[in-house]
Amino acid sequence: MPRPIFPPVQTGLPPGSKLRRKRGPFGSCNHDEVSGLSSGLLRSATAEDGTQLLRLWGLLFDDGGTTAEEPWQGHAREWFTRYVGDNRNARFPAIEVDGELVATAIGTLEIGVPNPQCVRGRTVRLANVITLPGHRGRGHGTTLVLDIVAWARSIAADRVDLSATPAGQRIYEKLGFTVTSAPRMKLVL
Repeated sequence: MPRPIFPPVQTGLPPGSKLRRKRGPFGSCNHDEVSGLSSGLLRSATAEDGTQLLRLWGLLFDDGGTTAEEPWQGHAREWFTRYVGDNRNARFPAIEVDGELVATAIGTLEIGVPNPQCVRGRTVRLANVITLPGHRGRGHGTTLVLDIVAWARSIAADRVDLSATPAGQRIYEKLGFTVTSAPRMKLVL
């Protein structure tokens, strides 16, 4: 039996779109609800979506459409299988159109030392926001980001962090994200 749905909230979605919320342990979030969009369904990815998600994630890294499995894909498949059902530590919203996933994003909870900018030490990392080229410009990216933000609030995270491409930066800024003064750095091991 479906759980009760609470009234829609203001999301900034295009007119006619719906993003329904349900009450979670720390607030409203649509963890498992399927919500109708003007051009697709917002839903939580399931273990059965692994192959489609890997295809979408491959577009992020411009793998050139190679058919051979790259080492990262095997690790990503294992990681996804481990976390897909863990709503306290990961969120995998997806947009489905005619049975195909056309957009997705990932939110993962990172636990760190509490500090003035992160008082509980709970940061959600937003990553791998991707929409198939033929489905861009329909608000799917915005819908996915808002879903991750709602999930972050529901698990009592302090903030949501991300690394933006120049093309994606305007979407995030419209949703209230700000550029920080500290550059992001990495060391590949």
